Amino acid sequence: MADQLIRATAAEGGIRAVGVITSRLTEEARRKHKLSSVATAALGRAMSSGLLLVSSMKKEGSRVNIRIKGNGALGGLLVDAGLDGTVRGYVENPSIELPLNDQGKLDVGGAIGKDGYVYVVRDVGYGYPYSSTVELVSGEIGEDITHYLVNSEQTPSALLVGVLVDHQGVVASGGLLLQVMPKAARDESLVEILESRVSKLSGFTPLLQAGNTLPQIFEELLGDLGLNILPEISMVRFSCKCSSERLLSALKLLGEAEIKDMIEKDEGAEGTCHFCNEVYQLGKQDLIELLEEIKTEKV
Repeated sequence: MADQLIRATAAEGGIRAVGVITSRLTEEARRKHKLSSVATAALGRAMSSGLLLVSSMKKEGSRVNIRIKGNGALGGLLVDAGLDGTVRGYVENPSIELPLNDQGKLDVGGAIGKDGYVYVVRDVGYGYPYSSTVELVSGEIGEDITHYLVNSEQTPSALLVGVLVDHQGVVASGGLLLQVMPKAARDESLVEILESRVSKLSGFTPLLQAGNTLPQIFEELLGDLGLNILPEISMVRFSCKCSSERLLSALKLLGEAEIKDMIEKDEGAEGTCHFCNEVYQLGKQDLIELLEEIKTEKV
């Protein structure tokens, strides 16, 4: 199944549902960053979460950043997701591996750690971005983002994200976000129904393994509540806007003395993008031209 995101409503618009498949993009991130299994699961869950969160934003160019920092061996991670369906991210320690947890699953919570925070920034492209920080609940990411939504955005929510990895790579990855909208949140029975149905699920990836499509998952959960699946399907992908030109712009900030030192000692420069692990090589002539550009701008 292609990586995609779909939206739906139920209960006469009182419930908002979003589902996303991220199997291919998570596999691409695994290969680019040479991620261990547990690091793949952590980053895949976070990238799915970012795409689910940004899906509620309206203005073209809107983006969501999620930074998760815990006291576990993974160190932390950062994800950047856009309303255009693009997402990228990285973890601080990509090669760490841990034994399976008590449930026989990848120990994402242990890798991230329970002591730390989730930092979310929503940027609509103008003015000051909206940011909020909450403490980690479990380090499992889904529970932590749900905690953020309930406490920072005051929205009754349930978020399920999962990544299944075997010895060959990512088998399945994706997530599901269900929210009771503000006007319907006073209906406690609606909130209880949502919580009850989500609590019965064993996770998101088992639904994909069973061969269910996103519409089928929505139908199973909300079919008796006036489900309305919106016709638009948004394709999602791993994408980074890094380039050698951006590296040159960054080097310009170092100043003439530092660039001259690079020319004399290294005869060039090398930069690696944190988000996609792409390596850029700049030659001596590139740096000489950059110096000339800086001098011209000063005139």
